[in-house]
Amino acid sequence: MKTIPFDAVDYLKTDEAIQIFLDEVAATGNAKDFIHALNTVARAKGMTAIADDAGVSSTSLYKSLSENGNPAFETVFNVIKACGLTLAVH
Repeated sequence: MKTIPFDAVDYLKTDEAIQIFLDEVAATGNAKDFIHALNTVARAKGMTAIADDAGVSSTSLYKSLSENGNPAFETVFNVIKACGLTLAVH
């Protein structure tokens, strides 16, 4: 029996699902987990479109949000905005 790998992208179909996903990772994960989650969200929304809206190249965004990436806060902030979300501290 062939195993199909899990990809959260398959479940992030609505803005509400994306918001809940990022909220949960922000509350329970660390910075690396959040960057990974942001990568997942960008893939769900369309990496090229998110990169364009964030003002970076697709290649740069893939690299920044990769497992070994270390994006600048400005990149993270702009990607969050490009996803149609806002950053809030509670």
